[in-house]
Amino acid sequence: MIRIAREQDAAAIQAIYAPHVSDGTATFENVVPGVAAMRERLLARLPHYPWLVWEEGGEVLAYAYAGRFRERAAYDWIAETSIYVHPDAQRRGIARRLYGTLLEAMRLQGLTQAVGVITLPGTTSVALHESMGFVPAGVWRQSGYKLGQWWDVGVWQKTLQPATIPPPAAMPFQSIAATPALRALLD
Repeated sequence: MIRIAREQDAAAIQAIYAPHVSDGTATFENVVPGVAAMRERLLARLPHYPWLVWEEGGEVLAYAYAGRFRERAAYDWIAETSIYVHPDAQRRGIARRLYGTLLEAMRLQGLTQAVGVITLPGTTSVALHESMGFVPAGVWRQSGYKLGQWWDVGVWQKTLQPATIPPPAAMPFQSIAATPALRALLD
């Protein structure tokens, strides 16, 4: 089932994320955040952007969220996306369904662009993004140092809907969270 993340999901989200911090390069964060920090991140982001989870049998197996791309007002219609799946739940189509729902929620908000930032080579993440319609938009060379080496970072971009002039204001996630349109996307 796909649903909006709740404060009580922080421990499960932290458990999924922690190995990526300590042993991986999907994130350049170097210190594993605690459950309280994950709860704060979730609660701070959720009013503005979607944060969704995949739940089975009461257990959160994956989460995906969007966040502000840059602080300037000109960027109000673009958001950066992230997704993390528990290792036991990979290769089951969960990522595609959850990410697809995230992108549709962003579209409902009036966002026009989604950006995925991927540590290269990031083969699995690149394949997921490209299967969802993202296209390569550039590479930041040797932009992150982690696990004893420098890493390149690729940027993938997806148009969610045509940009208009002038653009209507993008809506905060909390304003669409209880709408029938969003509920139709969730399981």
